[in-house]
Amino acid sequence: MIKLKDIKVSTFTRFSTNAFLAITPEYWKLRKIQKKNQASEPSFTEPEKMSLSYEVIDGVKVRYAHEGEKDKPCIVLLNPLPQSIIAFAPIWRKLVSKYNVYAYDLPGFGMSEGGIEYMTFQKQGEFLDKFIKHFKIKKPHIVGPDIGMAAALYYASNIPNDIESLIIGDGPGVSPSINGSIINKLVNSAFWRKAFSILGSKIFVFAGANVGYVNYYPNQIEINDYIASYKNRVGTVTEWFKNYPEGLSAIDNKVEEIDAPVLIFWGDQDTFLLPENSDNLRKRLKRNKVVIFEHCGHFSYQDKHEAFCEMIESWISVEYIICDLNNAK
Repeated sequence: MIKLKDIKVSTFTRFSTNAFLAITPEYWKLRKIQKKNQASEPSFTEPEKMSLSYEVIDGVKVRYAHEGEKDKPCIVLLNPLPQSIIAFAPIWRKLVSKYNVYAYDLPGFGMSEGGIEYMTFQKQGEFLDKFIKHFKIKKPHIVGPDIGMAAALYYASNIPNDIESLIIGDGPGVSPSINGSIINKLVNSAFWRKAFSILGSKIFVFAGANVGYVNYYPNQIEINDYIASYKNRVGTVTEWFKNYPEGLSAIDNKVEEIDAPVLIFWGDQDTFLLPENSDNLRKRLKRNKVVIFEHCGHFSYQDKHEAFCEMIESWISVEYIICDLNNAK
């Protein structure tokens, strides 16, 4: 369990987080695995340094990072929830040593500005198009875990593009979405959306961390960034879940039209969006490969960060090309 004593929190926050976890059935299963793995200290003392900047794109101030040589293959990383692009720190140095890498906090998430108008799959997909055009990015490999997966799929299926490939997972894609209890609460219940809004960002982040990891243990700098990212905006973020069914429909109707090769990844212990979702995607996409990380939770880019980085390197160097060629035969 992520130790609340590591961060200055109120008695109310401690009690509310523990109470929420107590009624989350998946937590008790994961707790046994976490104890077995003995993950009780931060995996990194502090995150690897990322060149964080802000840029105004389409009237929205967006936090992003960019490093790497322009003549190398390009990667665009989309932040997950309830995290920010800081979550990519464990893989950042390795990626920028080989690729031209961009990462940004989606509007309304992380440290980027943006309100309720961005709480749809469509708006996030359209903004991805604007981000790519703003920086004149050509033929990117788009890496989209969690909420980033929805944005990437909408962009690839609804907007003209020149992407080299999609690397997506741990998120919503096609119907039916096979969700864990926390996602179902947020999608289907106005009561729970309101409850999360009232409880605030600390509980939102702590509860997510305690059900999202199997191996990894976030450090205080990470947690502080995530809490600050969603301070006074959890209510707005829950609207993304309210619009979830509509977003799925916008992708579901066109997913077969995606021409780019797709790498699908998932953690086998993901309790937010169950691993069976990867098979649903596999059946619908023209050409794809599925990677399931064993002994891995929802936040696979951290929980299995070394294997995750190796997966990207292997895919970009050889496998997405083979996937493309196999389809052409």
